[in-house]
Amino acid sequence: MDTRGRIAWNLRKIRADKKVTQENLAVDAGVDRTTISGIERGDYNISVDLLDRIATALAIDIAVLFAVPPSGEIPPAALPAGRKPGK
Repeated sequence: MDTRGRIAWNLRKIRADKKVTQENLAVDAGVDRTTISGIERGDYNISVDLLDRIATALAIDIAVLFAVPPSGEIPPAALPAGRKPGK
């Protein structure tokens, strides 16, 4: 798995674990939702500045996005569409 794929995997896993929608993460990071979607698909060559904003929005250290996923781990499932309650 290349670095872009690693970031995509980790971003989706962390976001799903925290039950944060792409839309809410995008708002918190100051980007469009399609940008978050593209990053999670591995389509975007993301800047360090944007990685930092995303990590801050998720309250994680940026290094977590570069971690190698455990072998044999199942990809994270998609969250239901829509906003989190109260947003």
